[in-house]
Amino acid sequence: MNLNLPAGMQITGPIHPGYELVLSADALAFIAKLHHAFNGRRLELLQARVARQARIDAGEMPDFLPETKAIREGDWKIAPLPKPLERRRTEITGPVEARMIVNGFNSGADSFMCDFEDATSPTWKNMVQGQVNIYKAIRRELAFTSGVGKGYRLNEKIATLQIRPRGWHLDEKHVLIDGQRISGSIFDFGLAFFNNAKEQIARGVGPYYYLPKMESHLEARLWNDIFLMAQDHIGLPHGTIKATVLIETILATFEMEEILYELREHSAGLNKGRWDYIFSCIKKFRHNTEFCLANRSFINKTVPFMRSCALHLIKVCHKHGAPAIGGMSALIPIKKDPVANEKALAGIRHDKTHDAIDGFDGGWVAHPDLVAIAAEEFQKVLGDRPNQWDKQRDEVFTAKDFLDFQPREPITEAGLRNNINVGIHYLGSWLAGNGCVPIHNLMEDAATAEISRSQVWQWVVSPRGILDDGRKVTAEMVRAMIPDELEKVKATVADLGEDTVTYDQAAVIFDKMSLSEDYPDFLTLPLYEAME
Repeated sequence: MNLNLPAGMQITGPIHPGYELVLSADALAFIAKLHHAFNGRRLELLQARVARQARIDAGEMPDFLPETKAIREGDWKIAPLPKPLERRRTEITGPVEARMIVNGFNSGADSFMCDFEDATSPTWKNMVQGQVNIYKAIRRELAFTSGVGKGYRLNEKIATLQIRPRGWHLDEKHVLIDGQRISGSIFDFGLAFFNNAKEQIARGVGPYYYLPKMESHLEARLWNDIFLMAQDHIGLPHGTIKATVLIETILATFEMEEILYELREHSAGLNKGRWDYIFSCIKKFRHNTEFCLANRSFINKTVPFMRSCALHLIKVCHKHGAPAIGGMSALIPIKKDPVANEKALAGIRHDKTHDAIDGFDGGWVAHPDLVAIAAEEFQKVLGDRPNQWDKQRDEVFTAKDFLDFQPREPITEAGLRNNINVGIHYLGSWLAGNGCVPIHNLMEDAATAEISRSQVWQWVVSPRGILDDGRKVTAEMVRAMIPDELEKVKATVADLGEDTVTYDQAAVIFDKMSLSEDYPDFLTLPLYEAME
């Protein structure tokens, strides 16, 4: 099938029947327009990340920006929210696969975040078919029949759609303009917006997004300028687009208010990332010999650096009239084990109770069966109120609070093996095209693999990487464990009736990413290059 491409554009991925729905000449021309206008700034901002990392490696510690003090001290509010985003007690997230989209819309949650980023392996097929799926879902034309004949259709009442495009660091290698790859962010946002924004408005909602992995307010400014051009291009008023920013990097913590301010006309608040946030801390301070975190299972939302960030986020959002959305608990139902299932559901209930009492206006869940539990716990605290902006936190946080990286121990052999096991398991699934994977009764996405390989790397490099039995974690120790954990993973996958063909490659990649001398900033970058 041939497409009518703009001058200078080349698409190297196969064009299957149905792709023409979203890859029209006008849509692709819009993508090209955004690329020409903004890709240069994107690349400059990515280079600024590299320069900032070099300063951190040299000993500079993050702090609040003196040049933006007036914004932090200013009395300003974000623009009013549209009615579909006023109440966000429960938000469910999931990949762009048809069955998962239907389940997300039908989950009973207030909002469904359809994820082109961490929960979706970015194969060309996944990315374009995902655009087709949301195009059809918005028009209530999406249906799916499983291999066993189970049908999936949208209910009359569905969750409000929010779409997460890929982060600024990711390219779409199958689309070139003048020989240069375009931004995955621009590709995902541009197609979703151009093809669906007016249809969404006609149906009483709007073009709503989640923005990931930002590290500075200048990156938020870039998004805001893209939103302005996008709205002008199709004739929508400024402020029609609304976007929630995920605070999932340690550097963004120090610029929360500035990020809200840059997007204030288009802002739908902030969300407190958890797993990517831990990964960001490890990544940024990987060369700091004083920095070394304990087993992943001990790094929960109550440890000092995580809790300070969460409470500061609530304070910032409520000060400026913005929703504060709590992060994801990775627990999922365990239907084959009633005792373990009851424990998991109690964990979800505790998590959402804690968030609601702290002041969050809503929170994320990873499975439809958890929506009612989360909603119930927020209902107990909020009652009929759409939010709790009246709860103004008065803590004063300093850089020291955000950088109090505890606990440092224990680091155990079981924790090390778990990182290896989970990392290989997730990578194998990702290479097979699945970016959202239940592993050991937790719903895992790309952040899981990032934490797993980053902790292993740091425990090997850091003088503090010592097991609780006194042994130093070494490359030789890790390499001796990888074959054992690979066999466990393959046995687990085989028991589920799934193909194990990608897992040997996953083990090789995990070895390379965990034990290479130079730490790769994102595991998904070299993985993406290995994909077709």
